Amino acid sequence: MTKPGIIEGADGRCRCFWHQGLADYERYHDEEWGRPVTDDIRLFEKICLEGFQSGLSWLTILRKRENFRAAFAGFDFKRVATFGEADIERCVADAGIIRHRGKIVSTINNARRAVELRDEFGSLASFFWSYEPKPGERPAVMDLETLRANPTTPTSIRLSKDLKKRGWTFVGPTTVYAFMQAMGLVNDHLDGCYRQPEADAERAAFARP
Repeated sequence: MTKPGIIEGADGRCRCFWHQGLADYERYHDEEWGRPVTDDIRLFEKICLEGFQSGLSWLTILRKRENFRAAFAGFDFKRVATFGEADIERCVADAGIIRHRGKIVSTINNARRAVELRDEFGSLASFFWSYEPKPGERPAVMDLETLRANPTTPTSIRLSKDLKKRGWTFVGPTTVYAFMQAMGLVNDHLDGCYRQPEADAERAAFARP
């Protein structure tokens, strides 16, 4: 009998419920979500896409991710920081992405703030990983009840406030926590998911920036 929030796949592996048994979502769960990331481009991409997700499902964004990458220069924030009005209008007209002018403008703004952050800290990774929660801040067991009760954490609230103070937009604490979960700053694979111990091992072996 599987634990609440855990579903067994056709391959016999038990996974977090949220991939819904969909092949592309299952691959994302298995291959990306919760693995520690230090690549600045991927970190920037993810925090921007989490902003686009607001009010939508991550699956919607995931299935448009390649279109987003094409629209935003592969999320090379140095290039996105140079975007102007013509780029905004191009993105607004792009049916392959979420055509939300405010979020498009936010991505360009955040790219400029990311350049500033890199200049100050040496890398985005150095800044974001400085907000990795201490072990004592983490729940003893990550089960479905705990996950649903904590859409934000004290750390995600602090990080959100810091980013906003630095001029970033669409970086509320819920958005920021989803970013932290996906980029491996925390391991929120549920107890009973085959990926949970693997993610623990990956984080233990991971060299922090």
